[in-house]
Amino acid sequence: MDYEGRASSRLEPGERVVIFKPDGSALVHRPKDYSPVNWQPAGSLFRTRVKDDGLVVRVYRRKEHETMEVTFTDVALVAVLDLVDAGEFSLYASEKDMQEAILYRPEILEVGFRPITKEMQVDPGFIDIVGLDRENRLTVVEIKRVKAGRDAVNQLKKYIDVIDLDEGRPVRAILVAPELARGAETLLKTYGYEYRQLSPQTCSDVLKEKKRVPLTAFFQTEEESSDNV
Repeated sequence: MDYEGRASSRLEPGERVVIFKPDGSALVHRPKDYSPVNWQPAGSLFRTRVKDDGLVVRVYRRKEHETMEVTFTDVALVAVLDLVDAGEFSLYASEKDMQEAILYRPEILEVGFRPITKEMQVDPGFIDIVGLDRENRLTVVEIKRVKAGRDAVNQLKKYIDVIDLDEGRPVRAILVAPELARGAETLLKTYGYEYRQLSPQTCSDVLKEKKRVPLTAFFQTEEESSDNV
């Protein structure tokens, strides 16, 4: 396989999976790794020809002057598929998105919670969220988007140890995650920390709602303003 374009490359013969898609994209996969060793994006053009050593497929982009040429000397399988896929793709929230959802709607953590700051830097690292609960107790929140284990609990403990020394008063600790791994719940109870179950999907729904809030919602109408005078 040869490539000419932004750079130049040559891949020696080997057994690979080559995918040509109707939109013009092409991917060459080796037996390992999920990323293609080479590829061309949608909108590419295809040309084929037969040489003495096999079938050659040329995938090229005219404007970008990019060409990927694949030579087939032996073909183990050919599959021609007319795929139908109208399914909606949903990418659920990252830890940053979960953090943003809690900041936007604190009640998904607990009623009465008031965030003070995010990404608070302390000696062991950065605390996701620091806030006050309904009883004005300082509360430290650690967020995990996947199953939280003992390492997440111990990470939270490092933050609490530093905050306790600085503040000189009791501090609540809450671990937020969609679920807990074996042993994590016992360790939380040992330290006196709390767990709140919250999924990335729920946070994603909150952020979608945030995007739908119209700009006018943040302004009073002229009539409302006069009523408040």
